[in-house]
Amino acid sequence: MTDIAGVPLSIIILLIVFILIAVRQVGRIKLQIWQVMLGGGVAVILTGEISPLDSAGAVNIDVMLFLFGMFVIGEALYESGYLSHISYRLFRRAKSVDQLILLVLFGFGALSAFLMNDTLAIIGTPMVVLLAKKHDISPKLLMIALAVAITTGSAMSPIGNPQNLLIALQGGFANPFVSFFSRLAIPTLISLFLAYLMLRSLFKDEFKNGELDHKEEPIVNVRLAMLSKISLIFLLVLISIKISIAFLDIQFDLRLTYIALISAAPIILFSRDRVKVLKSIDWKTLIFFASMFVLMAGVWNSSFFQANLAGLNIVAIPVILIVSVLLSQLISNVPFVALYIPMLLYAGAGEAQMIALAAGSTIAGNFLILGAASNVIVIQNAEKRGETLRFIEFARIGIPLTALNILTYWVFLT
Repeated sequence: MTDIAGVPLSIIILLIVFILIAVRQVGRIKLQIWQVMLGGGVAVILTGEISPLDSAGAVNIDVMLFLFGMFVIGEALYESGYLSHISYRLFRRAKSVDQLILLVLFGFGALSAFLMNDTLAIIGTPMVVLLAKKHDISPKLLMIALAVAITTGSAMSPIGNPQNLLIALQGGFANPFVSFFSRLAIPTLISLFLAYLMLRSLFKDEFKNGELDHKEEPIVNVRLAMLSKISLIFLLVLISIKISIAFLDIQFDLRLTYIALISAAPIILFSRDRVKVLKSIDWKTLIFFASMFVLMAGVWNSSFFQANLAGLNIVAIPVILIVSVLLSQLISNVPFVALYIPMLLYAGAGEAQMIALAAGSTIAGNFLILGAASNVIVIQNAEKRGETLRFIEFARIGIPLTALNILTYWVFLT
């Protein structure tokens, strides 16, 4: 490992990546998030911070295959026009922007507790972009509402996001579903309402729009829509089975990877448009994730953050919440949780501390774009459709909202 003025080179590369994602431009060259992260991943390999062999092993194949399967389903839903049909059915009762934002926040928030937030980021992004165009609403407002909803809502379930699943498996819970919902449901619902109030304050003009007029869009590819519907049914049934397995404490590992690939199979095997769908899926986001795994492995190997956490009272709930939010911006929430769990277990922490770790590492996604993988999926997916969300635009609501989130969870967990 190479140090510069006592700071590991991998940490310096990470900070450069962080700054470039915030700025998204060098001179006249405009950068996309995936390009910056790819550069960071290549940099830690070229500088010897991680070997090529270790970098290949650092890429989480389960996550990559899960995202691939979900991208196939999401793209088929969009291309067939079935996503527009679902959108109409879900949101037709919203007669104003107020009602629409509340429906996005609490609807997607509730769904993210069961369908995993990355899944909803993939399916929900084209849906909210379409809603914005249909009703002449700022796409930024709906994108932020979606990102915040699926991040915050996922906190109250052990399968809402990858880091919660890790905590549920390793945290020594007798019944993780009961523990998560009983402790986190109320502060999560309060946090979603706080998000609504903040969005209403920052996007005042958007809420002055008149009554929304919903019109059903025709399905453009009937066969692909039928296969998409079958895939969606498979997805919902398999996730229901996974939840039942957890409740009944059955020792069977129905991985999310299997769920995603089985659900995508009807489209890949039987669609005449499979090549078009596969070409159109969000390959750039897959490159982002592969590069992120490599960069974070290089950062992890430096032991920089592990060493600097040693002097803190790591079992104090406010410390867990604040450290979770801050470090999740730099090393991502899943690697951070993987680092923090053994430290908590060694310190004799109990269920309350594990729940605080779940809450803090989840609401970290509301702070800045890099705080949650689902944020990146939302932005990359939107950029495919001509919309984007800048770092500062997200931070303007994310930073104060996360401060309120921390206070809310702190009150309920102490």
